[in-house]
Amino acid sequence: MTDTPDAAALAAAQEAVADRAEIARWAERFALLSDPSRLALLYAIHCCPGIRVRELAEVAGMVETTTSHALRLLRSAGWVTSTRDGRSMRYTLADDAAHQLLHIIGSGHAPGIKHVGDGARHSF
Repeated sequence: MTDTPDAAALAAAQEAVADRAEIARWAERFALLSDPSRLALLYAIHCCPGIRVRELAEVAGMVETTTSHALRLLRSAGWVTSTRDGRSMRYTLADDAAHQLLHIIGSGHAPGIKHVGDGARHSF
């Protein structure tokens, strides 16, 4: 018995890693999740779409300036979107892959929360 993959399996593996630019884009996206504060903000936004910066800072145990900086990074990466509500900004997830990933890693929705228009909205 041999543990070596056959030529077809090796060719398939080589093809799977051929698009290095795509792999680099996903690595960048996953790097955003390596910061516990940003991940906490994503959990909170996922649970409570439309949450304000002040509320995000409070539930994540962060100061507002740090929260705003983290949100700018998430927004520029296409993970979240913001809308102005008077003097406040409200945040929602902007990417279906992020939404699905948050479900996979255990983030849930607040009772009664339904996401409208979830579709493939990937931003690279």
